[in-house]
Amino acid sequence: MDKLMSFFAKLGAQRHLVAIRDGFVTLMPLMIIGSLVTLINQVPGIINQMFGTQLALPAFISTLNGNIWWGTFDMIGLMTVVAISYNLARHYDSDSLAAAVVSLSSYLAIVPQIITAVSETGEEVAAWGNVNRAFTNAQGLFVGIIIALIATEIFVSLKKNDKLVIKMPDGVPPAVGRSFAAVVPGGITVIAMTAAVMIIERVFHMMLGGESMMSIFALVTTFVSQPLLHVADSLGYALVVVFFNQFLWFFGLHGSNIIEGIIQPISLQMMEINAVAFQAGQTVPHIVTKPFLDAFVYIGGSGTVLGMLLAIFLVGKAKQHRTIAKLSIGPSCFNINEPTIFGMPIVLNPILFVPFICAPLVVATVSYLSMAWGLVGRTVAIVPWATPPIISGFLVTGGDWRACVLQIINIAISFVIYLPFVKVADRAEMKREKEMEA
Repeated sequence: MDKLMSFFAKLGAQRHLVAIRDGFVTLMPLMIIGSLVTLINQVPGIINQMFGTQLALPAFISTLNGNIWWGTFDMIGLMTVVAISYNLARHYDSDSLAAAVVSLSSYLAIVPQIITAVSETGEEVAAWGNVNRAFTNAQGLFVGIIIALIATEIFVSLKKNDKLVIKMPDGVPPAVGRSFAAVVPGGITVIAMTAAVMIIERVFHMMLGGESMMSIFALVTTFVSQPLLHVADSLGYALVVVFFNQFLWFFGLHGSNIIEGIIQPISLQMMEINAVAFQAGQTVPHIVTKPFLDAFVYIGGSGTVLGMLLAIFLVGKAKQHRTIAKLSIGPSCFNINEPTIFGMPIVLNPILFVPFICAPLVVATVSYLSMAWGLVGRTVAIVPWATPPIISGFLVTGGDWRACVLQIINIAISFVIYLPFVKVADRAEMKREKEMEA
């Protein structure tokens, strides 16, 4: 067990996963803004559907929100490259800004241009400068992450070589000196990344055949992204993620932070697909997104601990438990669970281990099936993870009141699961308190 915990601790501190996690955390405000303007644009349609009215947003507001979406969610692929590269280079104490610019340049160099004409020989011709926006958003996320990590590693390694760094004379402004120092490492990185991608595309073209050459984006989508999305949108995947999150928390490790860097790329792509479908009035395809976990599973924080606190208020008599519950109920309403996990404590508490693992697994199953069967709308927006229950369910599903009911049911389920174990833990704590008094 010690070796297993040591492995997960090292995994949580692994610099590439940390860079991915921190990169997405950096961009989270933009994702939230993009989601909120999408919801605003859909409000009239929701009201019209509920009450049969004919409301419509003023054209100026609708256009404004569309432009904000374009500048936030629709550019998230490019921003992810910059954010991840910046955070990874910072781990190496290298020039993080230069690394981010070089990674972005490497990414743009491999993005397919929009086809604008067909030559006399039948070959498709792309006009330079017509960047395909399909690869500026979350569709290009997997390639963007790979490019950011590899380009940054190459750039940082080359920049450590003094022979490749142009040193300016004393008296030159520091910003100018840094820019010249990055010229050779940056140039080699962009050339190497672009050439490597072109070679990969041609090798796969020879292997797979076909009339037209598949881009690196098409290759990654076909062989990596689509299979992962298919698996990641299953109930089994959701239960595995929830289980390991709870398992790590039980041993005092921050499960959410450790898992975030692994699941976030997949979750964000599914979230972006859902948001686009919702905007277009189409069927929302995916269920297991980050808002799904935040709003419907981790109610009160990891462990669905809001149900446990309610159980303590109902049957708890031990002074320590009631004191912790009073102090924790406020933060728990905003999904902050550390006071509960370390105050009760739940960490390494064998009595509370079973409900701490089981309650989130049960509510995840109920929530998944409710959405799969069409009883509750699927998630289409990102809201701050600290948004209180009921409000969060309404917002992440684009205004579906049934999501609020589902959250109340999930709290009730967790309450029932925790109740008998809370009674046992309370009796043990009361016995300990009496011994201390004696």
